Amino acid sequence: MKQLFTYIGLLLFAVSCSSIGVARKSNKKGKVESFASTSAKAYDRLITSEAVTNNGLFDVHKIGDKYYFEIPDSLFKREMLVVTRFIKTPSGAGNYGGEKISENTITFERGPSNNIFLRISTLVSAASEDDAISKAVNNSNITPILEAFPIKATNEDRQSHVIEVTDFINSENPLLALSSDQKDDYKLTSLEKDKSYIKEINSFPVNTEIKTVKTYKAKSGSNKRKELPAAILAGVVTLEINNSFILLPKEPMRKRLYDARVGYFASSYLEYGDDQQQVDRNTYIHRWRLEPKPEDSLKWKRGELVEPKKPIVYYIDPATPKKWRPFLIQGINDWQVAFEQAGFKNAIIGKPWPENDKSMSLEDSRFSVLRYFASPSKNAYGPNIVDPRSGEILESHIGWYHNLMSLLHSWYMIQAGAVDERARKMEYDTELMGNLIRFVASHEVGHTLGLRHNMGASSATPVEKLRDAEFLRKNGHTSSIMDYARFNYVAQPEDSIPTEDLMPRIGDYDKWAIQWGYSRFADDLSLKEEKELLSQMVVDSVSANPRLWFGGEGRNFDPRSQTEDLGDDAMQASMYGILNLQRIAPYLKKWTQEKSSDDYANLDQIYKDLVGQYSDYIFHVSKNIGGIYVTPKTMGEEGEVYRPVEKQKQKQALVFLSNYIFKEPKWLLRNDILNAIQSPQSKESVTKTMESVMMNLLGGSRLSRMTFIAERYEDEDPYHPQEYMDDLNQLVWGDMNVFYQTNAYRRKLQKSYVSNLITLYKPDEAEGLVEGILAKLSEGYTANTDVRSLALDNLINLQSKIKRTIPVMTDRLTIAHLNYLKREIESVVGETKDVDPLFIPFRRDYSIQETKEK
Repeated sequence: MKQLFTYIGLLLFAVSCSSIGVARKSNKKGKVESFASTSAKAYDRLITSEAVTNNGLFDVHKIGDKYYFEIPDSLFKREMLVVTRFIKTPSGAGNYGGEKISENTITFERGPSNNIFLRISTLVSAASEDDAISKAVNNSNITPILEAFPIKATNEDRQSHVIEVTDFINSENPLLALSSDQKDDYKLTSLEKDKSYIKEINSFPVNTEIKTVKTYKAKSGSNKRKELPAAILAGVVTLEINNSFILLPKEPMRKRLYDARVGYFASSYLEYGDDQQQVDRNTYIHRWRLEPKPEDSLKWKRGELVEPKKPIVYYIDPATPKKWRPFLIQGINDWQVAFEQAGFKNAIIGKPWPENDKSMSLEDSRFSVLRYFASPSKNAYGPNIVDPRSGEILESHIGWYHNLMSLLHSWYMIQAGAVDERARKMEYDTELMGNLIRFVASHEVGHTLGLRHNMGASSATPVEKLRDAEFLRKNGHTSSIMDYARFNYVAQPEDSIPTEDLMPRIGDYDKWAIQWGYSRFADDLSLKEEKELLSQMVVDSVSANPRLWFGGEGRNFDPRSQTEDLGDDAMQASMYGILNLQRIAPYLKKWTQEKSSDDYANLDQIYKDLVGQYSDYIFHVSKNIGGIYVTPKTMGEEGEVYRPVEKQKQKQALVFLSNYIFKEPKWLLRNDILNAIQSPQSKESVTKTMESVMMNLLGGSRLSRMTFIAERYEDEDPYHPQEYMDDLNQLVWGDMNVFYQTNAYRRKLQKSYVSNLITLYKPDEAEGLVEGILAKLSEGYTANTDVRSLALDNLINLQSKIKRTIPVMTDRLTIAHLNYLKREIESVVGETKDVDPLFIPFRRDYSIQETKEK
């Protein structure tokens, strides 16, 4: 810039030099001064003593009602993270102050025509600059220019440039405001610029924080119930939003490569290289940057516990009720013991928010905060914000909803009420509720440390050990707090389990997972060498202690990995759980009464929760049928990744369902409750569970999976789908004889069986919205398989059995029921000619009877 000649200054003048802060001034010789000189003067004229300046990542200058960023050359092409959060939201929005709106990586760079460009970065693929293929990668990864800012002035001494950002911040753009999808969710249209403004901008050494008020015009529709109250009253909706510009480290943190056998969140990109024969996917975990202090490096190398240079600190929102703050802090600090296994002491600390420190803001990206929401929602969540280049966790805002306590209360009353007297009332004392809050805080903090759910953790505990006080004192009822293993519902009153051992706590898996993710290794170790070392660590550790197994998120067909379950045997654990439900059901009216003037709203809610818990137990069992154990392994390990659930266990599961859901659970259908509660649908909830189970058992996905397993493991006596369907048929219809008389529940069971069998045979015959959707989903699984043939075969045989049985029936309602089903089947398969029963093979599987006896 310093070498530009006079004619360039004239050209700049021709394109309106005043708009870019260049002044035209002649010297004595009649020549125009250099651009450097005029630019410096433009800076002095723009950034005067009247400017209010805030120094930091960007020096922010406020002049009147306009805002300017001064960007040094050193920040060009430096990657920054822009995190946008709500500060305040309108009533009924379902979002709360502190919740994230968006997250983007950006860069600033010099552009032509004296502009500075803002680009949105995306990390999809990369290559080493030393490889020729890096040119091809660069050619196919151009990033979009979101905005071009004219340079208003240049500070030559500081090598920085001034741009005005007022209009950009106040505009409707995807970086700093709501996206089009988010506006649709709120039913909003355009930004009302005259009702939107910048509230304040503060700059700090590594971040700049922008607070704005944005008002949007609201859509008007016929369905007022789905519109925000503000939209109905005023036709507009106002939000307060915070934008954090965070400078990412110049040198990204060292990555830790992902391993599917350890439960970490991860990021990835495609990696290209000249020596490849196929593209690699570089996948790396999310974790905080924990390093020993320089003065402690020798201690760390000797294996001594050291404090990290920068500990992980979580602040508690000052909006949090004071009585719960100590328990939330305890839940955070509970993770200290896990980090000690990785070599760090006091690595994570919970603190109250310093309310008198005006230099701190809850939305400031330098601080991790547990935000407390005044919300009727029953939830909590633990996100993390990461450097996309390395997986380094930079900060987290945990979301905590006030009404979560209602959910914790219901869980504890239903799951622990049989063994803990403190659970038998509607309002818990501070100590009990505080400890329930503490366990959830530990779980959510685990997510913010990078850990995923480990739904298989509880399966590492034998069911009988869940009744062993000594075992529970040492190990807890699950090996991981990252499981959905709420409370020990297996423990029976006679077991005398201490109440503190009914709750989850940081377990051996949690400590080991932190050790795996956060232990440091020699700096000269390559990533590939480190990956091999960590892989061997998994093999050695899990083989020595199966409680360290990571069971995944529970989204596959593995019955070991389920939400809300306990133990290594779902049938046994569910049996104990139902025994406890049977114990507490008679007392629900007493336990839910607070005052004599109360209505039955408490009883209504707790009864729904009781039925929901019972339903969980039933479905925990059903997942064993057609189940597949999934155990990720490397090629250097012994054993198979996929194994079917043992045939005998599947049969036991089917018998359990026959005993606990095919037969009416009268203990659950208590008239003293059902005649008092206000929700009519509660009376049908048990029937709905039974119908859901039958739909599940006769689903096309399950039967096609069983067909595949039978073909793959033919030499191992698998549970063939025809044998399974015969067993199911026997349990539903085996008692139909001359003395046969049904009740209403049994008739609904058999109707559900027939309608689902028809759907299995002809998916297009499915009735009802849910049934139709499920039929469409399973249609592809069963096309051109034996599943539809088996469904037809069972329908034809059932039709014949019904026709032979009706003439000897005496109960009128049973006859009407069977005639109805006969017609339903005929409408699909037609009327079949009766075959002499002497020539029909008598199909009874004695193994199912033997299983019953066992």
